[in-house]
Amino acid sequence: MDTHVANQSEQPDATDGTTTQRTTVLESFSYDDGIVRLFATATIVWALVATLVGLVVALLLVMPTLTGGLPWFSFGRLRPLHTNAAIFAFAGNAIFAAVYYSTQRLCKARMWSDTLSRLHFWGWQLIIVAAAVTLPLGITQSKEYAELEWPIDILIAVVWLLIFGGNFMMTLINRRERHMYVALWFYIATIVTVAVLHVFNNLVVPAGLFKGYSVYAGVQDAFMQWWYGHNAVAFFLTTPFLGLMYYFLPKAADRPVFSYRLSIIHFWSLVFIYIWAGPHHLHYTALPEWASTLGMLFSLMLWMPSWGGMINGLLTLRGAWHKVAADPVLKFFVVGVTFYGMSTFEGPMLSIKSVNSLSHYTDWTIAHVHSGALGWNGFMAFGMLYWLLPRIFQTKIWSDKLVSLHFWTGTLGILLYIVPIYAAGLMQGLMWRAMDETGNLQYPDFIETVQSIVPLWWVRVLGGALYVAGVVMLCINALFTWFGRPDSYDVPVYSAPRLTDDYQDDPKPKGDMDDVPMLDSAKALSVWAKMGWHRRWERLPVKFTILTTLAVVIATLFELVPTFLIRSNVPTIATVKPYTPLELAGRHIFVSEGCYNCHSQMIRPIVAETKRYGEYSKPGEFIYDRPFQWGSRRIGPDLAREGGRQSSFWHWRHFENPEYVSPGSVMPSYEHLLTDEMNYDAIAPHVKAAWQLGAPYSDEELSNTAEIAYKQAEKVAADIVAQGGPPMTMDKQAVALIAYLQRVGVDLFATPEPTAEEAAADAAAAAAVESTETAEAATEPAAEAAAAEAESDPAPETE
Repeated sequence: MDTHVANQSEQPDATDGTTTQRTTVLESFSYDDGIVRLFATATIVWALVATLVGLVVALLLVMPTLTGGLPWFSFGRLRPLHTNAAIFAFAGNAIFAAVYYSTQRLCKARMWSDTLSRLHFWGWQLIIVAAAVTLPLGITQSKEYAELEWPIDILIAVVWLLIFGGNFMMTLINRRERHMYVALWFYIATIVTVAVLHVFNNLVVPAGLFKGYSVYAGVQDAFMQWWYGHNAVAFFLTTPFLGLMYYFLPKAADRPVFSYRLSIIHFWSLVFIYIWAGPHHLHYTALPEWASTLGMLFSLMLWMPSWGGMINGLLTLRGAWHKVAADPVLKFFVVGVTFYGMSTFEGPMLSIKSVNSLSHYTDWTIAHVHSGALGWNGFMAFGMLYWLLPRIFQTKIWSDKLVSLHFWTGTLGILLYIVPIYAAGLMQGLMWRAMDETGNLQYPDFIETVQSIVPLWWVRVLGGALYVAGVVMLCINALFTWFGRPDSYDVPVYSAPRLTDDYQDDPKPKGDMDDVPMLDSAKALSVWAKMGWHRRWERLPVKFTILTTLAVVIATLFELVPTFLIRSNVPTIATVKPYTPLELAGRHIFVSEGCYNCHSQMIRPIVAETKRYGEYSKPGEFIYDRPFQWGSRRIGPDLAREGGRQSSFWHWRHFENPEYVSPGSVMPSYEHLLTDEMNYDAIAPHVKAAWQLGAPYSDEELSNTAEIAYKQAEKVAADIVAQGGPPMTMDKQAVALIAYLQRVGVDLFATPEPTAEEAAADAAAAAAVESTETAEAATEPAAEAAAAEAESDPAPETE
């Protein structure tokens, strides 16, 4: 780094008021746009991959035989691949491109370490590739947005927090711009909060290299997952994109941000309130009522700061709306911010219990998520890319007309996607709860609901295809823009003075009410409202980061601690026992095949649900469920009371071809489960991990796991034969899955085993009865002899 003397200036001495000559030393530096080019290119590539996989997933719902029954390409395995690619590959790389470009310019400093920047890029791409390999193979935790298994989770923590976070923080510390701009605040919140969420939601006990069992179970696991899941949306898909908005929208419009004070209120209220909102995903479930109510209240409060951000973004365009008509980049930004406003209004609305009882488990949630992902995240990323491409490739965009065509094609694609899915969600919710005049379900057959919305799913496919077409246009435009780049990139050199340690605080702001006759406290409040205190925070990155972390952690502790410490929140049920080794293996297959993507295991205390599925679910039923399987969508019926409802052979035929037993089903065939061999020796690590987490397995179950599992498999195989099925099926994976499905939900109705005290009392009572009977038996011969003697020698008569 070069330095040179810029000028000499007179500055007042702090002690006696005299002036001294002070030399300002300028430092020369350049920005690392190479890392921005890498992340921008990765964003475009993964945008195409993520949307293409999404289109395939949409087609699989209407054409379940599309992939020919190949297990790696089933809906259950590809759906989490699509969500991870969209969130962490497409949106993630867009975030990093925005952060690396804007942070350097806002700090007037090159990133602290070029090496760390490259390690971040290649490490993140390695994570994405690992996800693309493991998820189709069925290696998954089955947690929404946290499906990746523990070795990849460790890599994520290292790359995100140590490499990316460390490089970012050191850049802030070594910046040459004293005050941190609002975009940097949102980047700080993103880095620290995502790290906290990721680490605590993914604490597991390994059961092998590709399997871990959550340290949380049942209700607690669900609580932790949606604390993570909702805030992954908040702090990965919202706060960094707000930082992107605060930097790139004013740049594209050539206008300052509308309100500095509103940005402060927006930031701190969003950071503190968002973290509480997760439990609204679990209304009417086995989660304690107070927790979901708390989530609802904070979700409703969240509407205000969210719309504060939207207003700040849109009003930044005041005086520049004429540019929107001519500039497609601004069109992308305007529609993106508008979708942010729509999504953050709908989210709090869906958190209201009465609305949630209709919307939950339906496609309404899918429409809501995609309106945010496609409209807010997608369009903000596209707008940023089109603004960046000419600058990082140092040439004109190849085709402005293609940019405009992408905008209109993508907008139409979003509308054709979300409108029919909103309709499908409403149809599902209303049909599921519809009752006739006799008080019975009007549509008792679940397949009726599925078939009624298939035409709407076809329209969704058309909308998705248009959105993918827009991404293809972006790829073409970016490629030809890259072709037009210069032979060598120009690297401008900038100069700025290093920050000095003897910086004096801004003078105490004078209040507007100093000369007004009023209380001193009111005058102090008017001074505080000028937010000079926040200006001081903005030049202290470490303190600012600590305060942001405290806001997140304190809110989290208030929310989570009661559920983990108050035992009455999850009362136990005496009849609920841990899964047998074979059932545990079957549950692992259930998770691996992605069955949780279509089937829930949570019956809510709603009349229509109890009539359709049976007794509503209780918290104590899930104490051995790691991970929980409550689900977030019902493409198929709920399975919480599936145990004993169908014969084992029925399940066998269902896996072979769902149409055999459920005509009209959109479930794909799982015929490979009927032929794939069951590895009984591989069950032991699963049982041991569950035992380490508190499942009371016996020494026999721990030492002879394979033998015990095989004996149960023989019984299930015998049932299949007795019911008309094929012989010798005990070595097939389907048998383990059938054993699990036959167990689900039956413990609640089992006869409780007596406690040790009750058993001892019963034994004592039985012994007492036995001794009484023995004594009575011993006295019977003597009584008979006395009666006989009396008959042979009668007593003399008396006068």
